[in-house]
Amino acid sequence: MNRMMEGVLPGLKTALKAGALAALLAGSGAAQSQSLAEDTYSRYVDASGSISLPQDFRLEWTHLGSWVVSEATAPGAGFHDVYTQAEAARSFREKGVFPDGAVLIKEIRSIESGAKTTGPALWARDPVVWFVMVKDNQARFDNPHWGEGWGWALFKAGDSGMNASASFAETCKGCHLPAQQNDWVFTEGYPTLQAPMVK
Repeated sequence: MNRMMEGVLPGLKTALKAGALAALLAGSGAAQSQSLAEDTYSRYVDASGSISLPQDFRLEWTHLGSWVVSEATAPGAGFHDVYTQAEAARSFREKGVFPDGAVLIKEIRSIESGAKTTGPALWARDPVVWFVMVKDNQARFDNPHWGEGWGWALFKAGDSGMNASASFAETCKGCHLPAQQNDWVFTEGYPTLQAPMVK
């Protein structure tokens, strides 16, 4: 019997350690998600649901991807760069969805062009507008700027302290409707959310 137990105990200890580690990691992930939401709703959203534009996100946040709308007369003309918190990007990679409290910032800048040694080039210049989306899994607010699991805001370069959006339905919904089945986000343009190609 003792010999039998000697053979069983190491495997049992290993299994218990693995189970404890899995539970620890699961708890850590839940804690991180909760911490992200708490941080977002204390720093970027006030008690009434008003959204503010996060500062210095280019340096501190994760860049998800870029779009360019080169037609000058198009409503979305310009360079589009999209950012989110690093925790939100990691969570999306693991689970395939944005966590509660994730913030997406789309910065649109004007286009500059000219001849470079590599050929004719386009590059981003001055900021024009910022679109901000805030993930809300708890239906926290009942106001026109919140809907479909997100908070929605638009800030213009001339007054980045005021949400210039009329409402989600009037300002944002029409453009995002094609991405409705993808949680209203055009993730195909965000390679950072995909698994790295080089490991």
